[in-house]
Amino acid sequence: MKTRTRFAPSPTGYLHIGGARTALFSWLYARHHGGAFILRIEDTDLERSTPESVNAILEGMTWIGLEYDEGPFYQTKRFDRYEAVIQKLLTEDKAYKCYCSKEELTTMREAQKANKQKPRYDGRCRHRTGPPPAGIKPVVRFKNPFAGAVIIDDLVKGRVVIQNTELDDLIIARGDGSPTYNLTVVVDDLEMGISHVIRGDDHLNNTPRQINILKALGADIPFYAHLPMILGPDGSRLSKRHGAVSVLQYREEGYLPEALLNYLARLGWSHGDQEVFSIDEMIQLFSLEKVNKAAAAFNPEKLLWLNQHYIKESDPAHIAHHLSWHLGQRDIDPSNGPELLDVIQTLQERSKTLVEMAEGCRFFYQAFESYDEKAARKNLKPTIQAPLQDFRDKLEKLSKWDQEQIHKLLELTCEAHELKLGKLAQPIRVAVAGCAVSPPIDITLKLLGKETVISRLDRALIYIKDLT
Repeated sequence: MKTRTRFAPSPTGYLHIGGARTALFSWLYARHHGGAFILRIEDTDLERSTPESVNAILEGMTWIGLEYDEGPFYQTKRFDRYEAVIQKLLTEDKAYKCYCSKEELTTMREAQKANKQKPRYDGRCRHRTGPPPAGIKPVVRFKNPFAGAVIIDDLVKGRVVIQNTELDDLIIARGDGSPTYNLTVVVDDLEMGISHVIRGDDHLNNTPRQINILKALGADIPFYAHLPMILGPDGSRLSKRHGAVSVLQYREEGYLPEALLNYLARLGWSHGDQEVFSIDEMIQLFSLEKVNKAAAAFNPEKLLWLNQHYIKESDPAHIAHHLSWHLGQRDIDPSNGPELLDVIQTLQERSKTLVEMAEGCRFFYQAFESYDEKAARKNLKPTIQAPLQDFRDKLEKLSKWDQEQIHKLLELTCEAHELKLGKLAQPIRVAVAGCAVSPPIDITLKLLGKETVISRLDRALIYIKDLT
């Protein structure tokens, strides 16, 4: 049997962390076994599903690099198939029409609660005879078996046994004829040949119902793996304040997709004590047997650490591919200045996020409007005017503009004015970068180029002169 997994989000919002982890585990399992990964958009909730959410999901999948082999398939384009299956179940007496009104159902459940019973449909329309009540559009209910049990040999949780007496006759078609979630999922998984259903454990209650429908259709039962939920750092349910946001929000915050994938892989799965995995390593090593049964806690600090590691170790060309989006967001044109790959190399060691790196790039490609007030007050003082002028004049005469020559001139100027290197380097940094932070000053000046450096030093000298 060929391995076929699927990711089936509902387009009622963005692709969030929990969904991204589910997609990743499904993708890794398929890749590990040489199978296929299918993307299915479960958009039958017409009131809440939106094209914007569909686009956000597709864009999120593209950004994190989880390419799918088939799809995306849209459930709203498969209504004819669902209707045919519903009619088949009705014809074979495996489903029936229910004419209970909302008031009747409410009265039934209130009576059950009063008798300390589990509120559920009692099957009263299962054997209804006579003409149907007027004015009620019937729903269609699946005839759940009375006897026996559903046994789920879950690949993460282990064996789960649910007695059929605990299940009621669930609705598989609404009064308007539209199919419900449990019906559409079963039909899709069957007709798409899904061998392994990997999803969050919030779906575990649906699984026995879906298995019974699959049995009624004479289908083979796929393997199921229900992933434990993700908790916030404080042990509570993961929320937006913990990081339960769109994966595209992590792009906006400057994370590399492989750092996020690495973090999500370790969020509930492990391979010894290894923390950093390449995509190829994840595919090679991934197994559902190593997925933890207990819930995993989201740790933003660890994600940030991983991101810094990937920025530091990645090829500059790869970083440039993702950094370009951030530069564009800030109207920074890297064609107007030094080679971007050279700038990236100087910033890799000091950048935790691509946002930090993009901001660190800014002064290389844009003239700044003003100096950082605190940095200028501390460094651009009248006492530094003479050595700064001397250094500027030496640079102007420099015939070979390279890092070594610039550093030599800096040392010579410091010796001539009896200054420690940092006492001159920092004012130069503020003069050319507008702030007190930049890569090493000789590298910074080399990348900026002679014309820009001289111009910015002249500006700083005028600034200092105006102070006196």
